[in-house]
Amino acid sequence: MGDILLEMKNITKRFPGVKALDNVNFKVKAGEIHALCGENGAGKSTLVKILSGVYPYGSYTGDIQFNGRPCAFRDIKQSEQAGIVIIHQELSLIPELTIAENIFLGNERATKGVIDWIKTTSQTNKLLKKVNLSDPPDTLIKQIGVGKQQLVEIAKALAKEVKLLILDEPTAALNEKDSENLLNLLLEFKRQGITSVMISHKLDEVLAIADSVTVLRDGETVETLERGCDRITEDRIIRAMVGRSLTNRYPPRTPRIGETVFEVTNWTVYHPLQSDRKVVDNVSLRIRKGEIVGIAGLMGAGRTELAMSLFGKSYGQKIAGTIKKDGIPVEMDNVSQAIKHGVVYVTEDRKTYGLILMNDIKTNITLPNLKYISKNTVVNEQAEVTKADHFRRKLGIKSSSLLQKTEQLSGGNQQKVVLSKWMMAEPDILILDEPTRGIDVGAKYEIYAIMNQLAESGKGILLISSELPEILGMCDRIYTMSEGKITGELNREEATQEKLMAYMTNTREGQS
Repeated sequence: MGDILLEMKNITKRFPGVKALDNVNFKVKAGEIHALCGENGAGKSTLVKILSGVYPYGSYTGDIQFNGRPCAFRDIKQSEQAGIVIIHQELSLIPELTIAENIFLGNERATKGVIDWIKTTSQTNKLLKKVNLSDPPDTLIKQIGVGKQQLVEIAKALAKEVKLLILDEPTAALNEKDSENLLNLLLEFKRQGITSVMISHKLDEVLAIADSVTVLRDGETVETLERGCDRITEDRIIRAMVGRSLTNRYPPRTPRIGETVFEVTNWTVYHPLQSDRKVVDNVSLRIRKGEIVGIAGLMGAGRTELAMSLFGKSYGQKIAGTIKKDGIPVEMDNVSQAIKHGVVYVTEDRKTYGLILMNDIKTNITLPNLKYISKNTVVNEQAEVTKADHFRRKLGIKSSSLLQKTEQLSGGNQQKVVLSKWMMAEPDILILDEPTRGIDVGAKYEIYAIMNQLAESGKGILLISSELPEILGMCDRIYTMSEGKITGELNREEATQEKLMAYMTNTREGQS
């Protein structure tokens, strides 16, 4: 390790009215794991798209050298032919195709236009062995979990004889075990001489495996830290990312908790396709006014299934149990009824289910709330602009205007748009499912502050999170789930990561 494999010099990229990158310099040594960090909107994705040819040569200024040669990539195919492969946060696999078909899609093993399936299967088995995946090559992608799908993406990259593997938030959607397996795989690749660049907001993972860390802020290179030469800590990376120290990761709040506003009793839900599979099993919980209640559990514990089923039965079948609002039983058989009763749900997948990405900020905020800005089915356009702009300013959504498309916003600002549309609905209960997933530390703090403001105004909040520090830092009371059941209930004062993990894994220690 030591020779420079990639060097990007004085990279500048402009969009209409915005300078996304300003003389960025980025070097990656051969055989290292290099972390690229920065807030949402710092320019990380833009830099990677320039490298891959998504933004072709000529659409930016600056120079790129890879493997000692100047590069002028005009599309992804050219960068992949050079050995640069990027695995994006949103996986590009086709669910209805097999593992083997996905790995060699566009890179088929064929003779005279006819696919050689024996060769395809044989090479797939070799690649799967390299990424420690034991599933048969003919397994459909839709039949395996997200962690395994990530491994298939990596196998697909290896099939293209990758020299530089770039992973964009590779563990964002993975549970703790799958994340650990992926990080160990990157370390194994390093031993084999494969160079990796990891874009991540999970600084503990960066510290665990990265040899070097480059930080971008506002489209500029702030600094590059090297293991063995520099003292690399989470606080130093955060200070470089946000331009200041974050002494507290979670904003302070003095809870003012009132009466029970939302109560669920004996809630049971079956899988939407497998009618004999119970995914939520006899769950009971309560939320009080001004209280932030957490649900902690491992992947597959039933947290999201519970949340979606409570939100107008938008998940599952044969749903049984009772819901009380302010002590009175209510029916919430669909989403409209849930919203009418003051219950809203912020999905864990904001891009697929939370936003219409091709629409602007204004439309996304007001679409579920047309009754507030219309009369006799006619929308008052001035009222729509006024309402949307109120929430844009209140939540500090960084954008060029209300008419900017949400797909152009950073992850943190997209999440603020989702929160805005539900705040406009004036709810009493907000169910927040992984509200800070894929968001940098600075934006997380802003989301936490919004949550605190909502709680202080008397709203009840149910927070689902895979990050135990987040659960412990934000919640007044915490439920744990395992295999669809509530396995524990702890107050903030008595909760620790060790106790939560014991309940989440349903061990004897947790139950004692």
